[in-house]
Amino acid sequence: MAAPSSSSGSASGPRGAMERCLRERAPPLLTDLYQFTMAYAYWRAGRHREPAAFELFFRDNPFGGGFSLFAGLHDCQLFLRGFRFTDEDVDFLRTVLPPATEPAFFQFLRDLDCSGVTLRSVPEGTVVFARVPLMEVAGPLAVVQLLETSLLCLVNYASLVCSNAARFRLAAGPRRKLLEMGLRRAQGPDGGLTASRYSYIGGFDLTSNVQAGFLFGIPVAGTIAHSYVTSFTSLEEVWPQTLAAASGAPDPVDLISLTKGWLSRVCELLGAAPGKIREGELAAFLSFAIAYPQNFLPVIDSYSVGCSGLLNFCAVALALCELDYRPVGVRLDSGDLCSQSVDVRRVFRLCGERFSVPAFHSLLIVGSNNISEQSMAELSKKNEIDVVGVGTHLVTCTKQPSLGCVYKVNGIKNKSSRTFIEDPEKSTVPGRKSVYRLEDAEGHPFLDLVCLEAESPPEAGVPLSCYPLGRDDSAAASSFTPARVTCLRQEAFSRGQITQPPCSAAETRAKVQISLQTLHPRHKRLQEPDAYTVALSEKLHKLVTEIRRGSADDSNFLLAN
Repeated sequence: MAAPSSSSGSASGPRGAMERCLRERAPPLLTDLYQFTMAYAYWRAGRHREPAAFELFFRDNPFGGGFSLFAGLHDCQLFLRGFRFTDEDVDFLRTVLPPATEPAFFQFLRDLDCSGVTLRSVPEGTVVFARVPLMEVAGPLAVVQLLETSLLCLVNYASLVCSNAARFRLAAGPRRKLLEMGLRRAQGPDGGLTASRYSYIGGFDLTSNVQAGFLFGIPVAGTIAHSYVTSFTSLEEVWPQTLAAASGAPDPVDLISLTKGWLSRVCELLGAAPGKIREGELAAFLSFAIAYPQNFLPVIDSYSVGCSGLLNFCAVALALCELDYRPVGVRLDSGDLCSQSVDVRRVFRLCGERFSVPAFHSLLIVGSNNISEQSMAELSKKNEIDVVGVGTHLVTCTKQPSLGCVYKVNGIKNKSSRTFIEDPEKSTVPGRKSVYRLEDAEGHPFLDLVCLEAESPPEAGVPLSCYPLGRDDSAAASSFTPARVTCLRQEAFSRGQITQPPCSAAETRAKVQISLQTLHPRHKRLQEPDAYTVALSEKLHKLVTEIRRGSADDSNFLLAN
């Protein structure tokens, strides 16, 4: 692993590139066709300018866990700011919408933007829970309808992979560093870039993805693969063969001869058989050490860790130390990582003590081998791994491929709206809302309260009655007294402008860790967590009951007339 590097760059560099990247991967046409057919029908009926509000939420916490992390807000803000159809977009829509579509509608689309849209949202990186409205998008009906698919696309995967990364971090514990290395296994370039960005925000420390480092300032790391090691067969392939000492001595040293001497001493110390050492592997290590003497961290299991890879590493690393360089460590990519890491660390200590080389006591051991959340948790048993590289199971979210966010109308023309369908789990809560987080005296969140927007906010120290979701409708209200109350949603976009300035990836990452630390351990257990309470205020519960009753009455309107 090379010394981690990051690049925040100038505001006109990576930041500008990030916005251009967003426009390219999420233009206004990145939506479903039925958004346009609905928009046309609204327009045809003269309803397209009616004030409307939609809200975005998910129904179940992912991965069988007790929480999720909200992510993707900044991309949503950039999307809204840049939302505008080009002539080329409109010309294409003429070819796919039904021939009966009136020509004036296409001019309406050409003139459309989000200057009339307001977005209120939970801040990026907040710990969130199922059924809580995370975003409210308000504005002219046709516009906010057209935004649905794009906003869901920007939030769904970002929040899912960010939550997955947080679970890996919880399984790994706070000490061990985590390296995201899933680009080659991701669902396409955009999936890979999104995974790198939000894995970092969710708690990973490093990425192998260079573009993610450029765009988002994430520290990047990486050295060599097995293919590099196996491409060498002989020491004759090492060129150049000399290396100048880090101290600046004028005469370069024959690194091959120096390393051979150290290899003999290492074999003698460990009682190893020199005949089993792979010359090609040693050549690869030497070649890379000469290229990057300050960043020497090879993969040592291309052949045999104990019989070849570890011995070759120690010999080259000791030679580098003699020349005043500081080797970084090794990577293990197969087999029993825990037991191998213990053996490797033992050899490092032996070498450090026998040869009086302090640097050997701080060498890193990186482990990577199809790591899943379960295998990450198993690494809690005795091992000496400092950094864990995770790829496939992180970026593809193998335990759950989708968060399942939905975007539902909650009001049109200042009238509350609720969806009633056969599956009660898919029914929605009506009305424009505010969301408050209630904390106990220890600072742990214990309840998210969903209220009507017009209601007065709850107050710290004042008892309140509410109706937790998931209970029988006939159940009595529950009473709670919060020690602290926080309004969860903030205005993030209005009148065509971003009103909540975005944080950097590093700043959001820090907020995530603080947010997770305040969450009670019983809610963030990876297995069988306690359910977090989400509740409706008394007034909102009453409105739901009245609308449900009215809906039942309305269903008989044909018989009544």
